[in-house]
Amino acid sequence: MSEEERQVSPADWNRRKFMAFGVLGLFGATVWGVRQWIVDSPKVDGAFAPLRSALEFNERVNGTIKSDDHSVKEFPKELAAKKVRVNGNYGVDYPADIAAWKLAVFTGRPGNDGQLSITMDQLRALPKTEIVYDFKCIEGWSQITHWGGVRFKDFAEHFLVGSKSGAAPTNEKPEDLFKYMGLRTPDGEYYVGIDMKSALHPQTILAYEMNGAPLPMNQGAPLRLIIPTKYGVKNLKRIGIMMFSDERPKDYWHERGYDYDCAL
Repeated sequence: MSEEERQVSPADWNRRKFMAFGVLGLFGATVWGVRQWIVDSPKVDGAFAPLRSALEFNERVNGTIKSDDHSVKEFPKELAAKKVRVNGNYGVDYPADIAAWKLAVFTGRPGNDGQLSITMDQLRALPKTEIVYDFKCIEGWSQITHWGGVRFKDFAEHFLVGSKSGAAPTNEKPEDLFKYMGLRTPDGEYYVGIDMKSALHPQTILAYEMNGAPLPMNQGAPLRLIIPTKYGVKNLKRIGIMMFSDERPKDYWHERGYDYDCAL
């Protein structure tokens, strides 16, 4: 026992213990009260209202501090994982008929121009691009992966999608572009919403290859999204339907309490 402790009277010692336990109790009560305030609040888009407000605030901050040309680091092909991790089978837990597959594109424009049906041969005829980058999962793991396909920007330019007028998107003013792109698996079980700025990013691709070979079924064959500026939950496998809108499309994980943008 130190000299100071020997000089403290029993009454002072009891008073100090009472104050310490009082502060601890007050802290615990505050934490419990905040928790109850959160869980008693209504849910907004799958999350308790205070948490949804915090997520939306983070989205606004992230959108302000990151420029449109923000890009992720790319790596040499030899660093790419040979065995690519599979995380989730939402919308792809069944075999796909690759020969019969077509991408249904709802352009958002009226009339006969409102829907396109695009085959894999048409996609492969476009300039191919490859990217090797650190794929990041929102659960905390990451893996350097190698993907090949068509740059979404090139796809949009060729098929004239993403703009309200039907002109090439890169020739349009920002206000003439749709604000969002929505993607769904063929069975409609999994779906994401992507802001058009991110969709038209030069590193965003519609991938049909992994490690130089056709996509395996568990990685979304025949076509998936690779969008390196977003977490993996936005990289939808087995794209069946694509649509464009000024309204936020439904998003599977946003409905379950996650951030809508899921931006890195």
